[in-house]
Amino acid sequence: MADMLSTRRTPRARLRELMSASAPLVVPGAYDALSARLIEQAGFAAVYMTGFGTTASLIGRPDVGLLTGAEMVDNARRIVAAVDVPVIADADTGYGNAINVVRTVQLYEQAGVAGIQLEDQAMPKKCGHMSGKLLVGPDEMVGKLRAAVEARRDPDLLIIARTDAVAVTGVDDAIARATAFAEAGADVLFVEAPTSEEDIARVAKELSRVAPLVFNWAEGGRTPPLSLERIGELGFSLVIYPIGTLLAATAGIRALLATLKSDGTPVSALPSLPGFDEFTDLIGLPEIQELEQRYSG
Repeated sequence: MADMLSTRRTPRARLRELMSASAPLVVPGAYDALSARLIEQAGFAAVYMTGFGTTASLIGRPDVGLLTGAEMVDNARRIVAAVDVPVIADADTGYGNAINVVRTVQLYEQAGVAGIQLEDQAMPKKCGHMSGKLLVGPDEMVGKLRAAVEARRDPDLLIIARTDAVAVTGVDDAIARATAFAEAGADVLFVEAPTSEEDIARVAKELSRVAPLVFNWAEGGRTPPLSLERIGELGFSLVIYPIGTLLAATAGIRALLATLKSDGTPVSALPSLPGFDEFTDLIGLPEIQELEQRYSG
């Protein structure tokens, strides 16, 4: 966990090191600072800030382009401050044209993220596993990615280029777009929502020699739930599990509320919950108490 007075390592360089390993880097999704801390405490080496989960947690609405770039950056900043591991952040479409992308990259970089994900949807965008998506032209997205690469001040900031073309124009176009995105300077490629293992294998075969690849293990989404071993065999470097923490939290809250509604108190649910002291330890109360002692009198 991020200590309040810790000297932070360079998470961007660390992320690139993790991405170069032979096995895929497994990165769960966080929707807020607390879920990010839990991911780090569970032993994972990086955190993925999910746009789907950020939208759901901040405004209680679906991921259909309702959040602004400022709201997403604010959430990224809070998540980065809560953990010491690298944070990869969803930045949707960059919130406009190539000029908007320049500012988006600068703001995310100032927030401290180690990687930023940009996609080729037209605004208002939608979750990659929803229907009805629209794309910008490949040339426009190439320009946005060139702008992103030139806008970063730290060359270690990872630029992840995502294409949603599979559901709109097909796998051939998705591969062609991803290849062009790599030529534009993207560090990592992300072909969203292939719907068969055959298509996944084709994407991996044709693109893994071009750049490192992301596999989106979207819980309940359109992509087949491959084993981690199979994902590694295909050549993916990064696997994100974007919304499992959000779904688990939703299930837990529902269960508690059902007990409270039926019983009038949460007593019967308490044995399955963290205790008060356990939870305050988890969110760093002992460190605060130590600092209070250090600076008192």
